[in-house]
Amino acid sequence: MLSALTFRRRFSDLSEQEVLALAISSEEDDARIYRSFAERLRGAYPASAAVFDGMAIEEDSHRHRLIDLHVARFGAVIPLIRREHVAGFYARRPVWLSQTLSLETIRGEAAAMEKTAQDFYTRAAARTGDAATRKLLGDLAAAEAGHEAHAVGLEAEHLSPDARSGEDQAAKRQFILTWVQPGLAGLMDGSVSTLAPIFATAFATGDTWTTFLVGSAASVGAGISMGFTEAAHDDGVLSGRGSPLKRGVASGAMTTVGGMGHALPYLITDFWTATSLAFVIVFVELWAIAWIQNRYMETPFLRAALQVVLGGALVFAAGVLIGGG
Repeated sequence: MLSALTFRRRFSDLSEQEVLALAISSEEDDARIYRSFAERLRGAYPASAAVFDGMAIEEDSHRHRLIDLHVARFGAVIPLIRREHVAGFYARRPVWLSQTLSLETIRGEAAAMEKTAQDFYTRAAARTGDAATRKLLGDLAAAEAGHEAHAVGLEAEHLSPDARSGEDQAAKRQFILTWVQPGLAGLMDGSVSTLAPIFATAFATGDTWTTFLVGSAASVGAGISMGFTEAAHDDGVLSGRGSPLKRGVASGAMTTVGGMGHALPYLITDFWTATSLAFVIVFVELWAIAWIQNRYMETPFLRAALQVVLGGALVFAAGVLIGGG
């Protein structure tokens, strides 16, 4: 690693030929990234895939013009120099390596790609005193700005309002299936299922520290169990629910959060103060679950509230009765 950093060149030390070669390789890499985005989107978002196909073709055309300029000025042999060979040169985040990129993530990354390239060339042009190099860098900055304008034109061509609305709805549905649904199931399980052991322990022992330990164990254990169950029972290929890892993390984390919410008050040494605070937190958790069901799952709020509060009240009553007996 140290040797790789040692042999990186400073951008200010590059010759005009090397700057041109760097621009050529960068355009080539960006075209490949856009094509990888298009392939990821083609099945679910064909209109957006067409936009990225067009952006890749535009990158190719800029690369061809840069190559023609290199041949005219320096000959046919282009030096092998890439972004990673230049210290301080803008880098591309390897997000395209992920198999589960969201539509909005891809759109945002594409916009950032064009903007960082344009900004870099603009700043580089402002720092050089050589007229030819300044012109070259200015041309590259203008080309990157042109990419952004071309992307807007491609979106207007391929992404009609109906097409964009349809893709946005599909992306929202994917977000709900991958994150909201398993997270909501975990929050419900963690908030409701841990009520009985936590309050049974509290009223059976009257000891806040013991109650906290039992509540923590129940919450973490339930989170691990729910996370593994969610990730293992569906790989997302046939159901279209997305990455099992993401769903497992969402379910496991929210299960733990749901249980720990009313376990943490028992760090307070006074029993009734801790129990009163736990009651308040349980109330907030249950109403939060009802709100999420209404907001994302389109369940009528009163029905969601009745289901959640009734279920929680029954489990809570069971815990109090068992612990008080």
